[in-house]
Amino acid sequence: MPNKNEVTHVLNHIQLNPSAEIRLKRGHLWIYSNEINNLKTPLKSFETGELINIHDSFGNNLGVGYINPHNLLAARLLTRDPAEPIDTVFFQKRFHQALMLRQTLFSQPYYRLIYGESDGLPGLVIDRFGEAFVIQINTAGIEKLKNEIISALLKTTHAQCIIIKNASSERANEGMEKYTEIAYGQLPDPCIIEENQCQFMIDLLNGQKTGWFYDHRFNRARIATYCNDKDILDVFCYTGAFTLPSAKVAKQVVAIDSSSTALSQLDENCKLNALKNVITHPGKAQQELENLNNAGKKFDVIILDPPAFIKRKKDYPAGLKAYQHINEAAMRLLNPHGILLSASCSMHLSADDLLLCLAKAGHKVGRQPIVLEQCHQAPDHPIHPSIPETNYLKGFIVAMQT
Repeated sequence: MPNKNEVTHVLNHIQLNPSAEIRLKRGHLWIYSNEINNLKTPLKSFETGELINIHDSFGNNLGVGYINPHNLLAARLLTRDPAEPIDTVFFQKRFHQALMLRQTLFSQPYYRLIYGESDGLPGLVIDRFGEAFVIQINTAGIEKLKNEIISALLKTTHAQCIIIKNASSERANEGMEKYTEIAYGQLPDPCIIEENQCQFMIDLLNGQKTGWFYDHRFNRARIATYCNDKDILDVFCYTGAFTLPSAKVAKQVVAIDSSSTALSQLDENCKLNALKNVITHPGKAQQELENLNNAGKKFDVIILDPPAFIKRKKDYPAGLKAYQHINEAAMRLLNPHGILLSASCSMHLSADDLLLCLAKAGHKVGRQPIVLEQCHQAPDHPIHPSIPETNYLKGFIVAMQT
């Protein structure tokens, strides 16, 4: 039996206000509530997550998407073909296209398979850990299509385990609860991935986000090239994605994180890779940096990859100060000619903003940072040129001049 949400009949439609279709025609996939003609197609007449046709102000059909009348970001486009059914076959085609791209990029099956809008599937993220897959659903429209997504993933891959891990803060905007479930198969025990010639055990059920952060993989490799026989400090280390590649060549790595669970996992990952030169420090990053400074500690390379300090636009002023303060604290701990990798995953902080933070932090501590390399998100997180929000990760590797 077809899912009642599939395009097997004429869909309800929204009609856009004049000129509201311009952004869509340029490649964007989002429609805000104030761009919908609420007189001709009142928002209150739609169900949350309902599949819809999208019409411009002249009545031309622009394609099929889904709607949440209770969210400011009210509708998202799935296909520009008004006749294309949104069913298992639809997702199979999108998954196959994404899979072919990732297989050209990576020799091993460890990557982000689906990155939302950039893969033509707004509201959906899928990470691959060998033959285990973790799905993150961020919108009500995609939630209603969960069965089709699971079916398509099973038909497209050799999945042995599929986990639904819906823990993102975006779900609150959609009026949805958070939950985690094993949708298919059994958890691999243990789940081990390889990245940058290191092995990592992954906690797919309890780890942050989908269990791993693939976006920094090439930046981890780059900073490790500066770590040969050096003393390293890895702040916000989590389970050691930066720590281990650096430790393989470093004299010693001090790793800081506020989560004792993450540090325990890091210890296990060190054992898995026969690394004995990592020292873990539990605690809040800013306080630990100050404690190290008060103790007169110095490092040759510092890795600073904090969580998003600016999650919403209104957080920008306070978040900007937080980025500057944490970078100041790190710079005080660097030896002469030391190297700092400073990164940000805050969508609302631009690369130019981060660079200005580094300049101001350097001025505060009386040292001049010079940029050696600029860091970006890995290609399994491709950037949609019409959707700047898909370009969220930025960073710099800088040398400190006295």
